Amino acid sequence: MGIISYINMKLSEWARKHDLSYPTAYSLFKRNQLPVKSIQLETGTILILEDENVLATAESLKTYVYARVSSANKKDDLERQAERCLSFCAANGWQVEKVIKEVASGMNDNRKKLLSLLDKNPKRIVVEHKDRLTRFGFNYFDTLLPLLGYQIVVINRDQIEENDLIKDMISIITSYCCRFYGLRKGKNKVLKIKEILKNEEKE
Repeated sequence: MGIISYINMKLSEWARKHDLSYPTAYSLFKRNQLPVKSIQLETGTILILEDENVLATAESLKTYVYARVSSANKKDDLERQAERCLSFCAANGWQVEKVIKEVASGMNDNRKKLLSLLDKNPKRIVVEHKDRLTRFGFNYFDTLLPLLGYQIVVINRDQIEENDLIKDMISIITSYCCRFYGLRKGKNKVLKIKEILKNEEKE
């Protein structure tokens, strides 16, 4: 049996690496829910132990957490959402490579952080609810991403954030109203131009 060696890093460094606040990481440590091995020294310093053998095979076992809220005033909810996903991963024994947190509408199909996540070729993507990944068209993700080698794990598949849903519905209505009135204005401009041209021809 080979000797297992570990790479040690402080909890604060591990939290920065995974885009987590230190209080969130410390809370997970106190509840024994960190998705990695950890120890606390007599000095109080908390060290994260990452097995080099595990790191060597990380490319084929990468697990990413994706958390999203629709507006900046819900950043506290974003932290709690990420923490719940990490706890879920820890309970399943999955080592989380990185937590991706994004503030954007679930209807936005050009989310930079989500697109960058897909570029990382993750083995597993964990989200709390379906609408955290996308407001509409989740079944496309659920069907197509596994064909690319990605596994989508939704902790609560049936739950929907009602407040976010209302905001997205308002966005849809606003978008279509703008397009509709924009088309009407455009048609009116075309009619005016035609009228001007006709008048010039008469002159």
